[in-house]
Amino acid sequence: MPIIDVHAHVGRWQFHLTAGDVENNLRQMDRYGIDIQLVSASEAVVYDAVAGNAALYKALATRPRLHGYAVVNPNRIDESAADLRRCLDTGRFVGAKIHTHYPGRLPGSREMAAAFDLVAEAGVPLLLHTWGPEVALLPELVDARPGLSVIMGHAGGESWREAAHAAAACDRLYLEHCRTATDAGRIAYAREAGVPVERILFGSDATLIDPCVSLGVIRDARFTPEELERVLWRNAAELFGLVVQS
Repeated sequence: MPIIDVHAHVGRWQFHLTAGDVENNLRQMDRYGIDIQLVSASEAVVYDAVAGNAALYKALATRPRLHGYAVVNPNRIDESAADLRRCLDTGRFVGAKIHTHYPGRLPGSREMAAAFDLVAEAGVPLLLHTWGPEVALLPELVDARPGLSVIMGHAGGESWREAAHAAAACDRLYLEHCRTATDAGRIAYAREAGVPVERILFGSDATLIDPCVSLGVIRDARFTPEELERVLWRNAAELFGLVVQS
């Protein structure tokens, strides 16, 4: 069965990790049978969005199994607007990525609203770092922007219950559950809250986290074979317009 990983990274981090080389992404993909990986540049997330996006493009140019997220910095919206257009015009970027903690802007802030407007206008999916009760604001923010679909990266982190109810309240909110802590029952809770299987995606947070962690969470969620197919690749293929060999 094909696998599309919708949440991964290329580059080194400030943490004590040896991962960093883009070839490490490909080695992990081969090890776990991941066909396509959607990646953002760690440099773009934590330091310089424009420079990091440019460096990522160079890595993507010769690696067709990888597709990019252009990181948008809510604190530099005009700069990010021009950069997002440049990235999407290459054909190698398929979405946008916004972190909340590194730029210090949460959903509900004026800066984040402008960033959401920017991505909505671009018409590409947004992977949003979510980690806290502010996820409860997302249904209203997304509903107000018809062109916006948001993947809730980490499914709210410690606020995974609030994230589940937010996703149930808005049909353009998706859950992606990668996290180092594998709290039992997160996916079951989301489904009981009313999140359909069509809006649950697989993401790993590679190379920060080995993909085996999130694959284990998905495999433990008791999906039927048809549901597992949707979660592991079909939902992502439809959302991003990706073609894979099924």
